[in-house]
Amino acid sequence: MKTFDRLQLIYALQTDVVRIETAIKEQLSCLTPSVLLQAPEPGKWSIAQCLEHLNGYGRYYIPHLEAAISKGEQLKAIAPATFRSSWLGNYFTNLMKPKEDGTLKSKMQSPKDHRPAPALDAAAVLQESLHQQQQLMRLLQRAEKINLQTLKVPISISRWIKLSAGDTFRFLIAHEQRHILQALRVKSAITGVKDISPAILLAI
Repeated sequence: MKTFDRLQLIYALQTDVVRIETAIKEQLSCLTPSVLLQAPEPGKWSIAQCLEHLNGYGRYYIPHLEAAISKGEQLKAIAPATFRSSWLGNYFTNLMKPKEDGTLKSKMQSPKDHRPAPALDAAAVLQESLHQQQQLMRLLQRAEKINLQTLKVPISISRWIKLSAGDTFRFLIAHEQRHILQALRVKSAITGVKDISPAILLAI
C-alpha cells in the first residue's frame, strides 16, 4: 500500500485534470470532424473513439464519485492528513498510468461495453469530454475537505468490488492520461505533426 499527503495528492490530481483539459482544447478541438473520425489504420481507434471511450467511463464513475463525496459531506467526518492507497487501487492506477516518456507499462483490450462505435458525432464527443473534465475538477475541489479513504465506489466491471474515492480518482485520471496520449499519437499519425511531448499531460 502507498501513502500520500492527502492534500498534495488532490492538488496533483487537479493539475492532471487541467493538463488533460488543456490538451483537449489546444491539441484536439481545433481538428476537423473528418480528422477526429479518421482511424490511423484499419482496426485502430480514431481520436473521437479515444475520447468517447473516456466519456463512457466518465458517465459511470463521475455520478458514483458525486454520490460518495455528497455522503462524505453529510457525514462531516474530519479528513485525515494522509491517504493510503489499497493494493488493488494502486495496482489499477499503475496499470493504466503512462510512463514518464509516454509509453505504456502494459497493453490491454477494453471491455466490450466500452468499445466505441466508429460512427460518432465528433463535436458532441469533444463537448462531453471537456464537460467531464470540469465535473472532475469540481469534485476534486469538494474532495479537499472529506475523507477519501473511507468513501467507496464500485468499479465498472464488478459492482461487488469497491475502491476508495481516492483510488477511484487516481485510476480514472490515469486512464484518461493513457487514452489522451493515444489520441495525440493518432493525431500525429494522421496529420504528420510529430513529436508531441508527453509532458503535455505528464509532469516530468
